[in-house]
Amino acid sequence: MGNQHYVIIGGSVAAVNAAKAIRDHDELAEISIYGEEASFPYNRVKLSKGLFTDLHSDKILIKKEKWFANQRIHVYSGIKVTAIHAEDCTIETANGQTVAYDKLLLCTGAHNRKLVLDGASLRNVHNIRFRQDADSLKAELRQEDRICIIGGGIQGVETAWSFQQAGYAVTILEASHRLMPRQLDEKASAILTDRMTERGTQVYLGQGVQRITGTDHVEGVELEDGSVIPCEHVVYSIGIVPNTELARQIGLDIGHGILVNAQMETSSANIYAAGDAAEFQSKVDGLWESAMEQGKIAGANMAGASVSYQRTLPVTLSNCYESPLFSIGLVDEHVCDTSLINKNRASYTRMFIQNGSICGVIGFGDALASLPYKTAIIQGLKPDAPELTKILNDKEN
Repeated sequence: MGNQHYVIIGGSVAAVNAAKAIRDHDELAEISIYGEEASFPYNRVKLSKGLFTDLHSDKILIKKEKWFANQRIHVYSGIKVTAIHAEDCTIETANGQTVAYDKLLLCTGAHNRKLVLDGASLRNVHNIRFRQDADSLKAELRQEDRICIIGGGIQGVETAWSFQQAGYAVTILEASHRLMPRQLDEKASAILTDRMTERGTQVYLGQGVQRITGTDHVEGVELEDGSVIPCEHVVYSIGIVPNTELARQIGLDIGHGILVNAQMETSSANIYAAGDAAEFQSKVDGLWESAMEQGKIAGANMAGASVSYQRTLPVTLSNCYESPLFSIGLVDEHVCDTSLINKNRASYTRMFIQNGSICGVIGFGDALASLPYKTAIIQGLKPDAPELTKILNDKEN
């Protein structure tokens, strides 16, 4: 029996972590990553956080080219996989190659949810998923241009901040009545909104977009109440949809994403899935840390280890608008039993409690300030635990 050939479809952070885990468990295996984009796997988070930095420098790569060479991992960039033949254990590429695999991993990621409304196909309506999207947006920008951002989730807020720092007039529109509704409560969102408006970003909450106006290119955005916000560009960010086409073709079980068990196995033997394309226990995580962890678990299991995926604690850290904030764990007041709010003048912190233990925290502070809370949630501490009382007292002083 020759060396195993592990094939990974998709050049994502899940793919890189899976390849590394396979190599750690199997010295001799052949490992191939097929990515649709014509570059080595890079950090997508930078596309919103660092929109105006050089997105073509090596700094954006998840691992440098040399690392892949040292690990003997083949990266085939710019090659789309068009079909999987599960019965023969082969994949087919757009350039007509047939490649045999022993184990296959689907890291096909997700695409951005499409904006469906009048005017969505006008010139200068942008949606940033790939590096080339960011490139073409920047190529179209003129100094005086006004930008409207549809979607006030974390990505929308980060994108708004990138434009704001680069000197553009920015308006952000969110249909729900608060920004970052998945990460923040009313109060924290209100504080963030104030800080954004103080720095010159206009924020509209609680009404959807009726249509985008203009004949050939964007001229404005019309809200549900009929008012129009004039602008030259629209950038939207309204969630993600897992890429499940290949999985569907071969009849894998699919919910929102490709269904996997704790070993990241799909419903078909020798085929695994990880990252934004995967759905575990009825949920597509759609988070960077989760994708890394799922990739590791998938790779280890493919290479014969037996490990289970433990969902990582969701952590959102943001430095947008010079207003560092964190949201960790379960922060939904409808699901938690109770919460404790610490409102000293300098900052706002709210701990969410379930069955007597802390299950989530929202607060204003940097990554360092968030760590004790993260530890508290992982250890299942009670809100009056001495470790926390000390931090809260330090904050007051």
